[in-house]
Parts: sequence; C-alpha cells; structure tokens
Amino acid sequence: MSVQASGAALVKAASRRVRHDGGPVLRLPPRLSVAASLGLRVVLVLALFALAVAGHWLEREGLKDNLDNHVSFLDVIYFTAVTVTTVGYGDIVPVSNAARMFDTFVVTPIRLFVWLIFLGSAYSFFLQRGWDQVKTRMTQRKLSGHVVVCGYGTSGAAAVDELKAQGVDCAQIVVIDRDPARIELANAMGVLGLVGDATHDDVLNTACVMRAARVIVAPSRDDAAALIVLSARRLAPAARISVGVRAEENADLLHQAGADAIINPVLLGGQLLARAATNGHAVDYITDLAAARGRVALCERPVEAHEVGQPLSSLKTGLGVRIIRAGQPIGWFEPAAQQLQSGDVVVEILPIGA
Repeated sequence: MSVQASGAALVKAASRRVRHDGGPVLRLPPRLSVAASLGLRVVLVLALFALAVAGHWLEREGLKDNLDNHVSFLDVIYFTAVTVTTVGYGDIVPVSNAARMFDTFVVTPIRLFVWLIFLGSAYSFFLQRGWDQVKTRMTQRKLSGHVVVCGYGTSGAAAVDELKAQGVDCAQIVVIDRDPARIELANAMGVLGLVGDATHDDVLNTACVMRAARVIVAPSRDDAAALIVLSARRLAPAARISVGVRAEENADLLHQAGADAIINPVLLGGQLLARAATNGHAVDYITDLAAARGRVALCERPVEAHEVGQPLSSLKTGLGVRIIRAGQPIGWFEPAAQQLQSGDVVVEILPIGA
C-alpha cells in the first residue's frame, strides 16, 4: 500500500469528510537562538564601526581637531563614534575632499545600517516576541473542532495532504513534531506548526487538544504512540483518535490506551499487495475509496429520521455497504440491514463532490 493511501486511511479512520473554507496561517520557528541572533548583530555593528575607524585613520590628515589641531587614534575613535551614532559636535570636522567623500558615501550608509540593526533588534527581541505571544493566544482562541496531527514523518505528512484534499481548512490543522525542520515543512504546506514532544501535556495543551475534534497519531515508534494516545484521551475525552501502529501486537495496547481506530500500514500494505496479485482492479478501487482525490469516497453518517425503518439498500445519498449498530458492524447482506433504526451509523460509498 502506498504511503499516501496509508495517510488517507488514518484520516478516514479519524472521521468522515469535513469541509471548510479559509486561508492558511504560517508560523515559522526561529532559525537562530536569541543569544546567537544578538551576538551576530553585535559582531556586525562592530565590523561596520571598525570599517569606519579604519577609513578615518587613513584619512586623518583630512580631519581637523578644533581643540589642539592634532588628530590622534583616540580622536579618530571618538570622531567615528559620534559621527556614526549622531551628527557630530563640531569639535573634529572633515576638511579635505577625500575625508568628506568618505563620510558621505561610507560613514553615512554605515550610520543607517547601524540604526536599522538597533531598531531590528528592538523589534525582534521585544515587540515581535510580544506580538507573537498575542498572535498565539488569538490563534488558540479560534481553535475548536480542529485536527491535531502528532508526528510529521512520512505518514503524518500524507495524512495532512489528505486532510487538505478533503477540504479541511489549513488553519484548523495543527502539526506537532520535535524536529523544527519538519515543522518548517508543515508550515510550507500552510498548516499550523508546533515544535515539541506530543507525549507532554503542556505541548498538547498548547495545541488546544482539549477542543480538538480529531487527533491523528503518527510518530515513528509505537511506545511514543501509546503515550500520546494516553495523554490525548485524558485531555480530550470526546475527540476521535486514530493512530498508526507498526507492530501488530501493540494494537490491543493502543485500544486500551483509548484509540478509536488503529491503522497498521505495513500489515495493510502487505494484504493489499497479496490481493493485487490476482485482484488488481479491486485494490485500485480500495485505494480510490481511501483517498479524497479518487472518483468515490467511503463515508459514514448518522441515519436520518426519514430513513428509519427502510432497508440499507434504499439510501438515496449513496451506496450503503454497512451499518454500525450499538458499536457492532452489520453488512448490507445481513437480515438486520433490511431495517434501519434510530441511532444507526450508515457507511456508504459516495461519488466525489457529493
């Protein structure tokens, strides 16, 4: 089975299709730490200042000191400092054409760059961080009924791609991963990103998992998946949790942890590969059902009032294939499927766009 189909299966297990409208919200993690960024700015300012000092020292004959008519190295440092940071005091002035041109075409741009660096530092370390915190709180207030994807590896990325194909608003998808590079990839897809360990409650709380409608768990290890499911189920009792598992013996553990649906991509892929050897068209149709980009989609919904008492085969919305009654599946071929009951969940095949 393809990775895309595995991701689609995780999304299908989470719930039926949901459609929204809206634009993406991008939140990129910083490339440098605060200390590294500040250090880089200080080095740049010192380099520009050193360039100005060197130029003034070479052109010191073109400078005039109105106090003692002697320009020393300390005078050059003083003159450079007041010239770069202010407009000067007039005690030392350039008198030669070369010194004036150096101040015009070199020192003036350096002065502008230094002020831009100072203003940029103030914005980055004070205004921007405060604004980012405000934006985070505003974004969290809007998160309700959203989808939290824990892990942005191969399966997680495929799941996000499938959610977008189903029409889920990018602003309603939150991806959690410990790798900042993966979060950058998720941000490039237009979804919200959170760098952190999804096994920790504070990270899940930041993603507002308590108000999430669905949680898709797709880490690289089953033990991490179990911890995430346990935490997510405790924080979000009503959310539907689907999880990818690699070892079949861990499926029962994840069910006990609170997972609603468990997908084993390796096992499912092997089964489809074996069936494809003799039933290739059937496998193609299964893949078509799993993905939103196919011609048909397998969806589920509660039975409607006017359908109660009718057989499953009489559905007008699509092709009914199964009923879920009191948590038990009933096939279209079973006698119990001849009469729909209130509270039944209908699984049906719909054409894309229906």
